[in-house]
Amino acid sequence: MTPDGPRAPHEAYGLREWHDAARAALDGAHYDYVAGGAGEERVLAANERSFDRYALLPRVLRAAGPRDTAVELPGAARAAPVLVAPTAFHRLLHPDGERATARAAAAEGAVLVTGTAATTAVGDVVAAAREAAPDPAVWFQLYLHPRPEVTEALVRRAEKAGCRALVVTADSPVFGRRARDVRNGFTDLPPGYAAENMRDLPGAPPGGLTDIPLSTAVGWRDLATVLRTTSLPVLVKGVLHPDDARLAVEHGAAGVVVSNHGGRQCDAVPAAVDCLPAVVDAVAVRVPVLLAGEVRRGSDVAVALALGAAAVGVGRPVLWGLAAAGEAGVRRVLAELLDGYDHTLALCGGRRNADLERGMVVRTAGDAR
Repeated sequence: MTPDGPRAPHEAYGLREWHDAARAALDGAHYDYVAGGAGEERVLAANERSFDRYALLPRVLRAAGPRDTAVELPGAARAAPVLVAPTAFHRLLHPDGERATARAAAAEGAVLVTGTAATTAVGDVVAAAREAAPDPAVWFQLYLHPRPEVTEALVRRAEKAGCRALVVTADSPVFGRRARDVRNGFTDLPPGYAAENMRDLPGAPPGGLTDIPLSTAVGWRDLATVLRTTSLPVLVKGVLHPDDARLAVEHGAAGVVVSNHGGRQCDAVPAAVDCLPAVVDAVAVRVPVLLAGEVRRGSDVAVALALGAAAVGVGRPVLWGLAAAGEAGVRRVLAELLDGYDHTLALCGGRRNADLERGMVVRTAGDAR
C-alpha cells in the first residue's frame, strides 16, 4: 500500500508486491505452474528461507568510490551480475511472452537464458533482444536428447539465431512430480501455445513437435558430443555435488550453474546457496560458477557473490514482473535487484564484485531478517 492507496502493478516496488500483482493477474493453474514445486514443496520452502541464514560483515572506510559491477561471462564481456534464468512458457503469463523478457533483459544489460521450452522460437527471442540493445547476450538452455541428431539440430538453431552460449540442464532425467499441476490438470499447453524450439526437428513431420527431451539415458558422453560439435561455450546447470562440478570442468564446460531447479525436481536436496561454496572450491577458479536460486533482494546477490558466484540467475521474480506488467515489469524487477545489489556493495565498502569475499559472510541462527 502507498499513502494514497494500492499501487498499480507497474508502480509495484519490492518483489513481494510483484508476486502479488502477478497472482492477481494470472489464471490459477498458470500461477501454480510457476509458483509450485516438487513433492511436498519442502525444497521450495527451504529455498525461500535459504538466504535468511546468511548475513554480511561490511568493511568500512575503504574509500571505494563509484562502483563497477560488470562481470565477464562466456560470450558477455560486461554483463550485469544478475541474469535471467531459463524458464518455460512465458506467453502463458503475458501475450508478448519471451519477446518482452528479451527486450527487458537486453535493456538492463542482463544475459537472457532462453529455454528449450520457450513459447517463442529462439531466433525470434534474439531478434527481440536486438530491438532493445545492439549487441545483446542471449544464451540457449538445452536439454540433451537421447537421439544425438535432435540435440545437434537444437544446437544449430541456437548458433544460427546468434546465441552466445549453451546452458545444458543436467538435473532433469525425468519430470519432477508437482502436485499443484496434477491437481489443476495442467499437463498440456492450451491450444495455440507450444514449445516452439521443439518444432520441425529430425524425425518429426513438417511442422510437428518433438517432446521435451528428458531422459535417464543421457550422460557425460552426450555432453562431450555437444562440446565437439559446437564452438559456443557450454555451461552445465543443475550442479549441486562438487564432484559433478569437477567432471563438468574436466569435460570442457565453460561454466557451472549451481541450482536445484527452483525446488521443482527432487524434493530432498539442499538449497542451492548452501551448496555454492563447495562447488566454487571444486572448480578452483578454472571457470565461472553461477548460482540460480531463490534470490529475492539485492543483498542476496551480494551474499552469493561473496560466496564465490560470478553472477546469479533469477527465475520466478522475472516471471512475476512479466505477468504483472509485461516488458516494463521485467525491467523493473531486474533494475530493483541490480540497484539493491549496487547499494549493498557500497554499504559493504566495495567498488567491484571481487571486493566481496567469503570472510564477509556469516551464518545466522534465524530466518528473520
